[in-house]
Amino acid sequence: MSSSALRVAVVCMNNMNRSMEAHSILQKRGFSVRSFGAGSRVKLPGPPHCRRRPVRYDFSTTYRQMYDDLSRKDRECYRGNGVLHILERNERIKPRPERFQECSDPFDLIFTCDERVYDRVVQELNAREQVTFQPVHVVNVDIKDTLEEAALGAFLICELCQNLQQANDMEDSLDQLLLAAEEKTGKSFLHTVCFY
Repeated sequence: MSSSALRVAVVCMNNMNRSMEAHSILQKRGFSVRSFGAGSRVKLPGPPHCRRRPVRYDFSTTYRQMYDDLSRKDRECYRGNGVLHILERNERIKPRPERFQECSDPFDLIFTCDERVYDRVVQELNAREQVTFQPVHVVNVDIKDTLEEAALGAFLICELCQNLQQANDMEDSLDQLLLAAEEKTGKSFLHTVCFY
């Protein structure tokens, strides 16, 4: 299976850090990849003096609009906490965040970045009318929402995709690859099959 033949989606809550880092890495490796958020709105950390009040945007807001807005509010703060860097990277990949619930395109493999997102994705797929009965494998890779952990998680997702593209049969190989990854990383993975 060529990398372009494997259709991959990566989903985190906001389509900002974890899913976009994996999107970037997979895209550079030639995979057909899209990334999404599963939340109702994009939520970014607020300034340190009001941590409990995050900054929220609609998914229709472009990364450039968020960047400009946060730069006007407190450029030093958002540069210091890495948010402006994330927005610059994201804008190079696509114009704005996307919600998984609004995408009807089929994928072979969907990676989620935490269990809450996994539950939302599986619930969404199971609520849709099944038309083609094409299987989609949903795999959760728990990734903390930090820059460093997002990078490590992205490389782990990429390694899984590269191993799957070399496998003759994804159905037979995925469980074995996940077991091997669990032994190597100490992480546990959730995996289910849904149908389109």
